[in-house]
Amino acid sequence: MRAYLEKRLPAKNVARFYRMALLPNLFGEWTLYREWGRIGQGGQVRMDWFADKNQAVAALITLEAAKRQRGYWVEPQQLALLLIS
Repeated sequence: MRAYLEKRLPAKNVARFYRMALLPNLFGEWTLYREWGRIGQGGQVRMDWFADKNQAVAALITLEAAKRQRGYWVEPQQLALLLIS
């Protein structure tokens, strides 16, 4: 499960991204990988570990909802990239 969100406000010079992905690790746990920053530059990375997939999915959904409330959205031209992988 993956999510890619962007926030663009040209009048305020805001061009930010937020990328999330759920990844299994070698210990049977799940990792919520998050990366965020300015579009076109390297971002910050954070990884949170969860005991099972349901907890990780719930965290991703909650985080995505919070980002959408702050003005982030899925850019339509990026949807095709997410569906391919």
